[in-house]
Amino acid sequence: MAATIIRNVKALAPLLDRVLVQRIKAEPKTASGIFLPESTVEKLNEAKVLAVGPGAFDQQGKRVAVSVQAGDRVLIPPFGGTPVKVGEEEYTIFRDHELLAKINE
Repeated sequence: MAATIIRNVKALAPLLDRVLVQRIKAEPKTASGIFLPESTVEKLNEAKVLAVGPGAFDQQGKRVAVSVQAGDRVLIPPFGGTPVKVGEEEYTIFRDHELLAKINE
C-alpha cells in the first residue's frame, strides 16, 4: 500500500474537535548572539494553530465549538498528538481537550 503524499498543509482540514498546529522553533542563537548547535536547542511546548475542526457533538447532538482558532498561540503537551509531515515541515494534530493553554498577548 502506498503512503499518502500531502503536497500542501492547506489541504489538511481537521475533523470534529481536532486542531492542526506547528511547533514554534526555539531560536538557535543566544541573546548575546552565539549560535547554538541544533542538538542543544530544546523543543518549545509552544505552537501556532493552523486549522481547527468544526467541533465535536455533545450528547444532545449539538455541536460544541473548538476553544481555539487559526492564528492562536497555544501550549502543547511534550508528548502526544499525531505527527504529520508535509515536505520537510512537521505538524501535529491534537484534540482540543489535549491543548494545555491558549497564550493571550
